[in-house]
Amino acid sequence: MPADPDAASIAAARALAERVCRGERSAISQALNAVDDSRASHREARLALLDAVAPSVKGVRIGVTGAPGAGKSTLLDALVSGLRERDRSVGVLAVDPSSQRTGGALLGDRMRLGSSARDAGVFLRSLAARDQLGGLSEVTGPSLDILSAALDFVFVETVGVGQSEAQVIDVVDTLVFVAQPAAGDLIQFMKAGILEWPDLFFVNKSDLGDVATRAAAELRAGLDLGHRRDPDRVPPVLIGSARDGIGIDALIDELEAHTRYLAASGLGEVRRREGRLARIEHALRMRYGRFGLAKLGGAADFAALVEADPDVSADRVIDALSQRIERALAQPRETSGGA
Repeated sequence: MPADPDAASIAAARALAERVCRGERSAISQALNAVDDSRASHREARLALLDAVAPSVKGVRIGVTGAPGAGKSTLLDALVSGLRERDRSVGVLAVDPSSQRTGGALLGDRMRLGSSARDAGVFLRSLAARDQLGGLSEVTGPSLDILSAALDFVFVETVGVGQSEAQVIDVVDTLVFVAQPAAGDLIQFMKAGILEWPDLFFVNKSDLGDVATRAAAELRAGLDLGHRRDPDRVPPVLIGSARDGIGIDALIDELEAHTRYLAASGLGEVRRREGRLARIEHALRMRYGRFGLAKLGGAADFAALVEADPDVSADRVIDALSQRIERALAQPRETSGGA
């Protein structure tokens, strides 16, 4: 009898996962393409790949957010160079605006990291935001899982528009906010509540002088007055220049210090668990709406279903719960009253 094609594709997916976990560059690229393949015929192989890398998803995940023009890409270039000098492998997942014609990343895999992008220890991937204005598309999570299984540090750079990009906190361990002095953004972000989420602030363009110092002072004052995601820790506010490489070493030191803090406090594990729950809920809500999600029961029931099998990938859980919702929606409604 001929070999089962599904069994063969699953075996190939697991072999690919082993290469990803060894950090093979070609395997990373192949795996990222595989998790972005939404064809039904590829479903089981895709899930097998994500299940296989799930135990190795240990790389530090860092979100980089801020208004357009704040210098996020320039800062990332400097951070990548600094981390490579410390012999860390680095990935960058850049979430770009979508092309209205093709649905792909509008800016594509452009050379946004300068010379760093040609380093064998650096992997860059651009993703389209698709229908998520300012937020993350559904493929962001699995793509991040692949990179985090292969590399030491993975950055997620967001589009930088809209409060909805707060969704990035569900997929990263540490969130960095890049502020541009004298741009009028700080008060607006305070009003929107966006400054409640970051774990670290970097006021860019310190070459502007006093306005950068004032922006940092405004940020510190705002943090003292408002709510914070982590009430036990006041986020550091650093000043520097990504263009000139000023303050980059201090920023990397703070990122590594926060990683140690998350591990020692246990907060890192809590964040990953809560982020997994939020990621699965968001995916199901986008597919089926609140009505469909309600077919899984209340919040406690939903959490129990997600946590029932913590060793499989989030996408495996999304797939299983999607099938459960679809079966529930296919059942005929009960009618009341007599004929």
